[in-house]
Amino acid sequence: MSFEKTIGRRTLLRSAIAAPAILTLGLGAARAATVLKLSHQFPSANGDQGDFRDQMCRRFAKEVAVRTDGALEIQVYPGSSLMKTNSQFGAMRKGALDMSLWPLAYASGEAPETSIGLMPALVGSYEQALAWKSAPVGRRLVELMAAKGLIFVSWVWQSGNAASRSRPLYLPEDAKGLKVRGGSREVDLLMKAAGAATLNLPSNEVYVAMQTGACDATITSSTSMISFHVEELAKHLTSGRGRFYWFMLEPIMMSKAIFDKLPSQQQEAIVSVGAEMEPFGEQGAKADDIAIETVFAKAGATVKPLDDAGLSKWRDLARGTVWKEFADRSSTCAELLKLGEAMM
Repeated sequence: MSFEKTIGRRTLLRSAIAAPAILTLGLGAARAATVLKLSHQFPSANGDQGDFRDQMCRRFAKEVAVRTDGALEIQVYPGSSLMKTNSQFGAMRKGALDMSLWPLAYASGEAPETSIGLMPALVGSYEQALAWKSAPVGRRLVELMAAKGLIFVSWVWQSGNAASRSRPLYLPEDAKGLKVRGGSREVDLLMKAAGAATLNLPSNEVYVAMQTGACDATITSSTSMISFHVEELAKHLTSGRGRFYWFMLEPIMMSKAIFDKLPSQQQEAIVSVGAEMEPFGEQGAKADDIAIETVFAKAGATVKPLDDAGLSKWRDLARGTVWKEFADRSSTCAELLKLGEAMM
């Protein structure tokens, strides 16, 4: 047998033996990808159409995969399809859920400090809200949540609106006798101070509550109003475009226990991509504040933006009732309120 044929056979044999090893390594690398689950309560978007919060989560997941060369995969579960809305905060603290785009104040029963994320009339504009992250109030909130086992990944703020069935909910005196969904313990307290009855439920349950008559009016973000089709039931909208007494902090959050287990490169990817998503969140929220007026007007509802005088009336009521009650709950709550007031 010639030397060339011998070398050829040996090379072929070595290649055949090595091939399964290469395939195994490839499969092993695929299996080695870490999978994180990101849950939220909002409807699934269709590409670039639909709820911007779901779009934001999917963009975040896609870019993290790119930054980590596929070593980190984030699966997004919209519509509370993975876990019930009110269970997500506690699950993240325990490490049973990796991530969530979460309305922070929903956790006020478990962590009273989180109420600062929807303190009535404390934040009255996007300019004020967006300054929180780098201000003492934001830094202190980050510290407090880290102590409870959670980290902030992306800061998202949304202005609210008041949609009602029978009559406009514009000023505090308009609330008397209405059954109102406020969106947080503190907003409910504000409505009670104005003479309303309240009910506590997440925004994805508002439609049924209004449909059945259990709820006369709801206060929630523009995006939720649009996504959950509240315009089909409400006849009046007090628009929060530009200013409002309801500003919700809805960050993408992550279990600190899960985050701390990741390699530093993956941690850096999550943090950097999360920060890069924030302008998309701001633009989405503001765009929906404009769109909601058109949506409700087309459905035949009266639409009236809240003015500065109206905001001042709600703030005066909140300062003497809700803010005081929150500050009295603990020294930490009092500290956060003081830091928040410094941003006004």
